[in-house]
Amino acid sequence: MYQTTEIASKAGIHPNTVRIYEEWGYISPVPRADNGYRIYSDLHLFQLLVARTAFRCEIVQGQIREKARAIVQASGREDFRTAIKLAEDYLTHLEKEHIRALEAIELVEKWLDGKDSLISAETYTRNEVAQLLEVSNEIIRNWERNGLLTVPRLPNGYRRYTEKEMNRMKIIRSLRHAHYSMSAILRLLNTTEKSTELNVKQVLDTPAEYEDIVTVTDRLIHSLEDAIWSAREVIRLLNQAVR
Repeated sequence: MYQTTEIASKAGIHPNTVRIYEEWGYISPVPRADNGYRIYSDLHLFQLLVARTAFRCEIVQGQIREKARAIVQASGREDFRTAIKLAEDYLTHLEKEHIRALEAIELVEKWLDGKDSLISAETYTRNEVAQLLEVSNEIIRNWERNGLLTVPRLPNGYRRYTEKEMNRMKIIRSLRHAHYSMSAILRLLNTTEKSTELNVKQVLDTPAEYEDIVTVTDRLIHSLEDAIWSAREVIRLLNQAVR
């Protein structure tokens, strides 16, 4: 039997987190002693360990946080077999996201290999670009506002997108679909302007010292690999509960 501070220490979380997890149903209902203090069991400790491991992943996009929460909720209901199925689905989802991120890197590498090849002189309006890339005009404006894209203007002030900008936007779109952050993509594009001899994966996954705010998706590959490890650990823990 454990009191709140004791079980929090064993689980490696703050006592307030233990109480919140109880309120949210991440652990089973906790009985009270005659003096009103909560009395936790080894079951609660196990459920806290499942929650802490599942929530180690800080990536929130692509349904990742939602899937982790569903696992923890099933564990909190003591429905461990359902939790295992959800955890296996979660692991599959993470592995697909990891493959997607690596495929985006491969696309960038192919783009770099042919970057200096001859391109046509055809130009496009923003509306034409949006239709060809199957994105909205606002998304393209957002890329421009964030420095991912600089578009030349005609003498009348209108933007005209060349094949060079089109190729650049295809890379941006692929990386964004793979959940890379704006800053990671900008870091890569700025680096490619200086040299094509680079490790794309390393550049995308290594924030520079001058970047004041570093998000999880600035180190996406590392974060996904860490999340995959955590998902496998959750499955291992849950399998112990059903033996």
